[in-house]
Amino acid sequence: MTESTEDFAAIFEASLKAKRVKQGQTVEGTIVAIGPEVAFVDVGGKGEATIELSELTDDEGRIEVAVGDRIQATVVSTAGGLTLSRRGVRSAETQQQLEDAFRTGFAVEGKVESVIKGGYEVRIARQRAFCPFSQMDTLKTDPATHVGRTYPFRIVEFKESGKNLVVSRRAVLEEEQRANAAAVKQSIVVGAVMTGRVASVREFGAFVDLGGGVQGLLHVSEMAWSHISDPSQVVKPGDEISVKVLQVDEAKGKISLGLRQLTADPWSRVAAAYSVGQVQTGRVTRVTDFGAFVELEPGVEGLAHVSTFPPTGRSKGWTAAVPPGTTGVFEILSIDLEKKRIGVALLPEGSARAGGV
Repeated sequence: MTESTEDFAAIFEASLKAKRVKQGQTVEGTIVAIGPEVAFVDVGGKGEATIELSELTDDEGRIEVAVGDRIQATVVSTAGGLTLSRRGVRSAETQQQLEDAFRTGFAVEGKVESVIKGGYEVRIARQRAFCPFSQMDTLKTDPATHVGRTYPFRIVEFKESGKNLVVSRRAVLEEEQRANAAAVKQSIVVGAVMTGRVASVREFGAFVDLGGGVQGLLHVSEMAWSHISDPSQVVKPGDEISVKVLQVDEAKGKISLGLRQLTADPWSRVAAAYSVGQVQTGRVTRVTDFGAFVELEPGVEGLAHVSTFPPTGRSKGWTAAVPPGTTGVFEILSIDLEKKRIGVALLPEGSARAGGV
């Protein structure tokens, strides 16, 4: 048999092979070559089938297969040889995998695509899923921080053969927390410095998640050496911060945390920095019935007692001179290092001593 006769026989055999395979039939084959636009697949005969390369790439355009890999595909045409497509097969494979994950409770990897009404659109394999806001995290966070990130999710609803998926990342996180809780509790001892995430902020302080779902309270009085009126000015939900464990009450399940303890106490410098008779600029932070508190530096406050203000003839008339936020010049009258108290008096504006600052 001549070479041309052999070539004709091969072509004829490939033609017969194509005719024996019906359109819509699912076949399995081995990738034998990858071209610039199509890949060639050996489906068991001397002839080769082709499949568009775009069907073998992921969403970023990366080719997902290599020569030698076996794939399943659907015959979409038999004219002039076999033309294959994986669209239907891949969808079925994905749906089966997702259904298995739903029934077994296994976590699946998903990428948060965008924020939509009520939650997030998540891509899992080639399927779209919905994750409600409440199921994205155990803490309250800014929705935008999750967009573009890839997380493990648990499928909590699987409907319409996988076309309607509802997923939860929170379920995965809570399971991890339960597993880690025991180890975390052992590490929480008085004096320990730990890293945690701010879970929520209240008017009296912030709750900090130390891991494993274990939370401690960072009271507003322990946030800074200076007076803090609004805890949200210092920390926000989702912030990662380092805190010091101040107290552990195992009976009540309460943990007290501190933030200011991680920095030097400004009062340790007061003896060297301040003296009686010294004139100092200060800012009024708050006014009470017995006087005005004046911040001399962050964490160091003095009290301008009501008795240090000149009489005005009106009840609480002295308060007009020192509304909160006012900056003035004060003279230091007394210093009590043990009690951490400094007595000050407001100097009249324009006076010689006030002008010396």
